[in-house]
Amino acid sequence: MPRESKKAKQARADEIIRQLAQVYPEAHCELNYETPLELLIATILSAQCTDKQVNIVTTELFKKYRSALDFATAPIEELELAIKRIGLFRNKAKNIKACCQRIIDSFKGELPTEMNALTSLAGVGRKTANVVLGNAFNINVGVVVDTHVSRLSQRFKLSNANTPEKIEKDLQALVPQGKWTMLSHWLIWHGRRRCSARKPNCGACELSALCPSNPIS
Repeated sequence: MPRESKKAKQARADEIIRQLAQVYPEAHCELNYETPLELLIATILSAQCTDKQVNIVTTELFKKYRSALDFATAPIEELELAIKRIGLFRNKAKNIKACCQRIIDSFKGELPTEMNALTSLAGVGRKTANVVLGNAFNINVGVVVDTHVSRLSQRFKLSNANTPEKIEKDLQALVPQGKWTMLSHWLIWHGRRRCSARKPNCGACELSALCPSNPIS
């Protein structure tokens, strides 16, 4: 296959975005939440865990703990028990408690809306901060790169990088900033519904003509 020019790659990326938006007009974050804090907690819990499992746990969790103070003052054993069905629950309970304590001590109980401030919280990396900023505050400062986004970025040949940080930079260079949050949702929805890791359904894929990895073309 001849090397794709920068102009051709940009045009293909533009068309991928256009078609993803058309195929998944209702794409959104599939973690259930009502407040920015709830989204933060749910995202911390979602590491190495499915959104479906997290939503089961947070249904009761968010009824009992409604504020940063509630989480910060909860006995660690109680918090662990509340999220026990989530993988790595002990470490996540510890991070949630420490995270919420810092929100109280350093941010007057309110979730900060800056990347550096968010990533200073226990258990919060850039990906989690991007999820919260993009979805809870509509602030597009980055692209969420999870396993689906990483896989599809490589299959679509939008990035040849192997780390989330480098993949994010490649996507930022191709996609208008105002669409960064939605780009993640579109790719995640496509990854879950068409382009799975083990058995991508290329025959039914709406974007097969745009995918260099499509074995059918």
